[in-house]
Amino acid sequence: MKESLTFSKVLRLILSFYLAGSLFYATIHLLGFSWLQESHSSSSPSILPATEHGPNLLSVNQLQKKYHSLQTVTWTNAEGGQNQSVPEDLVLSKVFSDAMGPSKVIPYYFKATEDFDQEDVTISTLVTHNRFPVLSRLATRYKGPISVAIHVNDDHTKDVILRDLHAMYNDNPDMGKYVDIHLVVDKFDRQFNMWRNVAKFFVRTDYLMMLDVDFHLCTDFRESLRKNQDLMEKLRNGRAAIVVPAFEYILEEDGEDWRLFPKDKEALMNIVLTEKIDMFHLGWTRGHGSTDYKKWYKSSTHYKVTDYNYSYEPYVIFKKEGSPWCDERFVGYGANKAACLYEIYLAGIDYWVLPNDFLIHQTHHYPEDTRAKERKYNKKLYDYFREEVCLRYSRLMISAGLWDTDVADNLKKECAKIKGFREVVSRVH
Repeated sequence: MKESLTFSKVLRLILSFYLAGSLFYATIHLLGFSWLQESHSSSSPSILPATEHGPNLLSVNQLQKKYHSLQTVTWTNAEGGQNQSVPEDLVLSKVFSDAMGPSKVIPYYFKATEDFDQEDVTISTLVTHNRFPVLSRLATRYKGPISVAIHVNDDHTKDVILRDLHAMYNDNPDMGKYVDIHLVVDKFDRQFNMWRNVAKFFVRTDYLMMLDVDFHLCTDFRESLRKNQDLMEKLRNGRAAIVVPAFEYILEEDGEDWRLFPKDKEALMNIVLTEKIDMFHLGWTRGHGSTDYKKWYKSSTHYKVTDYNYSYEPYVIFKKEGSPWCDERFVGYGANKAACLYEIYLAGIDYWVLPNDFLIHQTHHYPEDTRAKERKYNKKLYDYFREEVCLRYSRLMISAGLWDTDVADNLKKECAKIKGFREVVSRVH
């Protein structure tokens, strides 16, 4: 009986402490003392604070304060004079000023821990929330430098995206070793060219491969390049973009399991002969047809693309320094990547095709209604863009004394297809 009373007293004492603690916790929240929660969350940045009503929503400004808020860019002149510092946000707002905005760009939200050879090839890509698993597989498959722009919607999905991003890093050590993550936080979907520029801007090696994350790397193109001194020299000179041919299964279900994809050209050709696989986007031959797949099937050495057209959009490796940026006015599907590669071509960079390496598209379903509408508007923009960029590069090359050199050959050949171009240039030249 005595032991029962003692136990009862202890139980009442525990309940009293619990109720008092609960009352104190509720009181500080009712009075607005949020510092306690913030202090706790700052020690664990991988998961943002949540309430019983769902995750707390952070504005772009709040996210800026939470991560890398005081970073600056500093200039020092050659004479060793006084340094001049400018807020990083101001610099990046100018760098990406042609995009829809405002956007909050957070460079190196995660930074790869590996040291990379300067002449390595960084995969430069963009990723949305639903493609995180594909990015993780790419990191493990490539085991080399990857620079990724990740779009974070500035809405109720923000916390979920960041939580899943941290979970991906925790689950796959290769993400931490090889992948630089740069966040773009705003309310604007499908700014593909702006996201491409963010990923390229922060590439830390001399060369990059502009790749869509849905493609599986079937072969080791880096090893092929290292062994090809002719192509490497062209890359170093900034006069070549190296094409890795892209393929796609005819039946979508055949392209869902990347583990069954061929691992060399011989295995690929066996599938080609069965007509189960063909060039990527077979129904839109202008997109990849200039690679000349019939020639590739028979080739054992690299070759130059000679039948270029302005819709050509291969996956290419090129030199970061001196290469054009993607025009950020292209928002949504249609012509965005083609516009990037068109400007690269006009700048005097030739396309060369690797003979034994290839990529295969991993089946991914797209919102076709949205794509069709956006293609219509971007086609109109691309027509104006082609005229504009032809005139801009013509003036640039004439002023720089390059007009009568082979650097201008691509421009002269391609831009001559535009009505009235020769007459306009004759007035400038």
